[in-house]
Order: sequence, then C-alpha cells, then structure tokens
Amino acid sequence: MTAPVVKVHDGVHVVRDDLFPGGTKARFIPLLFEDADELVYASPPEGGAQTALAHSAGQLGKRATIFVAKRQTPHRRSMMAKALGAKVLQVSPGYLSVVRSRARRYAADRGAQLLPFGLDVPQAGPLIAAAARMIDVVPDEIWCAAGSGVLARGLKAAWPNANLHVVQIGKAVSADQVGGTVHVHPLGFSDCCKSSPPFPSDPHYDAKAWEICKARRGAGLVLFWNVTGEAHSAMKVSS
Repeated sequence: MTAPVVKVHDGVHVVRDDLFPGGTKARFIPLLFEDADELVYASPPEGGAQTALAHSAGQLGKRATIFVAKRQTPHRRSMMAKALGAKVLQVSPGYLSVVRSRARRYAADRGAQLLPFGLDVPQAGPLIAAAARMIDVVPDEIWCAAGSGVLARGLKAAWPNANLHVVQIGKAVSADQVGGTVHVHPLGFSDCCKSSPPFPSDPHYDAKAWEICKARRGAGLVLFWNVTGEAHSAMKVSS
C-alpha cells in the first residue's frame, strides 16, 4: 500500500490524495474487482467515484460502467471518467431514482456487480484506516468531507482519540454514523465552492470541507483529508 502524501498548508496537515491516482476511493476499489469483471455505479454528475472507478478499472484491465443524469453538457467528472476508459451512460429523465433503476437493471442483465451509494462497502473502512496509520503524524483534530461517511469512519478507526469533524456535503449524515461532530455546508453538492484551497481539490466536495475547517478548526495538530482534485477532460459521453 502506498502511504499518503502529507503537506502543510496554512498550518494544517493536509493528506494530499489528489496526488494518489484516482483519489482515496481508488485505495480500496481494486479489492472490489477481485470477484467482478465489471462494476456498475449510479452517480450524481459531479461524483468523484466516477474517476476513481474508471482509473482502477483501467489499471486492472476490468470494466467500469457509470450511469448519470443526462445533461446538455456532461460534467467534467463524467468526461474524465470516459477519458479514463469507463462506459458512461446518461439517463433521461435524470431523477436519481431513475438513474439507480437503470443501473440496477443493467447490472442484473449483465451479471455485473452494482455498487452502493458512496461506495459504502465493507472493504473501504479498514483500507482507509490502514492508509491513515501509515502517516507519520498523530492528529489532535481531523477534518474531512462526508457523503456516505465511509472516509470519516475509516479515519475514526485509525485515530480513535482524535476529535473528528465531518463536513456534510449534500446527503445528511449523523454524528452516530460518522463518529464525530457534523458541520453542514450551506451549499448543495452540485454547487461549486466559492473559495479555492491552496492545493488541487474538488470544488463540489473537499473544497467545501476545507472552507469550514479553516473557519472552525481548533488548536493542536489539525489534519485535513483531501480526497481528490478537480476533474478535467473534454471528451463526450454516450447517451
């Protein structure tokens, strides 16, 4: 396992998983391919799991199929996943329930494995915790963004004595779910953060958590986990 890169930005120790190919989720996705040749995922257009899946599939010679809501101009995250070799299928009407239904039916027809929201799978937490324990710092306080809460639970397992602060982005999470204090960012998941961190960060996700971290962090050694950088690509995706 590759140890995370940690750099200090504005006095905060930042885990730079934007430097890890595919981001944090790509640390555990390869395990999901051990029993599957094709993984299927229903994603919001901005979701970072798209590129993590696409990168991991490409590295292993496997298939990643992603269903997203149809947009007039596909999101850069979907285009980047396509550029990395994933099959990206747009769904109309784009209600999340419809997108998930199409993904579920496709997986059943193909005998492929359908992944849950946020890649909330049993393999994720232990591998995230193992990666975190490779870092040569012991934080007093941890900050991260949360969608499904997978990352937060992994970090809490790695550093149970640290104060964990989780920034809710979109889907509601509770303190019991993540094992820490929950802060709600005022913008929705589809909205871009109005400020930019001093490192590459997803404006729909980690950048919002950084904004709250900077405003509310405490004393001692503060660690922020940056899952991935901003998406970039100009390739078209299929309808």
